[in-house]
Amino acid sequence: MTPARVVMVTGANGIRGSIETTAWPPDGSQPEVLVQLNDGRQVLVPLEALSRQDDGSYTLRLDPAELEARQDPGSNASGRPLVLPLMVEELEIEKRQVETGRVRINKVVHEREELVDEPLLHEEVSIERVPINRFVDEAIPIRYEGDTMIISLLEEVPVVERRLMLKEELRITTRRSEAHKPVRVTLRSEEATVERVEVERSELDHKTQTRGE
Repeated sequence: MTPARVVMVTGANGIRGSIETTAWPPDGSQPEVLVQLNDGRQVLVPLEALSRQDDGSYTLRLDPAELEARQDPGSNASGRPLVLPLMVEELEIEKRQVETGRVRINKVVHEREELVDEPLLHEEVSIERVPINRFVDEAIPIRYEGDTMIISLLEEVPVVERRLMLKEELRITTRRSEAHKPVRVTLRSEEATVERVEVERSELDHKTQTRGE
């Protein structure tokens, strides 16, 4: 439905009125236009009697006597009855967003200390020299007695006949121990707090007007 629009009409001797353009559009599609005068009279006037102005209003080129004659529907040139436009109002619903408040989020870092007690392994190697001084027929390979690794050391010595003599053995023992050394470790965690910030009414109205435009 085309929205109704009213244009102003002025004439001689202080004549003032208006035209409802939806019912009687002054565009040449109707030979006559219904003018509602401010004194309550309704007059059908020909289009050629109206002159459009730069501001969108119209000037009526009829004197009061001609207007008086055209007030009676039976006296107009076309002989048509007076037609009154009927209007109806329609409801238009519009939605828009309005800021009603704000929130501020702050992040707080908390620190706490925790005791960490993890076992730490420690190994020690001890070397013991054991004199043997015994002749052997051939080299002795590395051997183990429990956790002890035994390495034989050989030396050639001049004798009537040359033989291998076991001079000494190296006894290498690995000992494993476990110790606790507590260490304090600092850990961090984050926590968010929400704070509502009230918006001043002047700022809210300004934003509402700006969005409406």
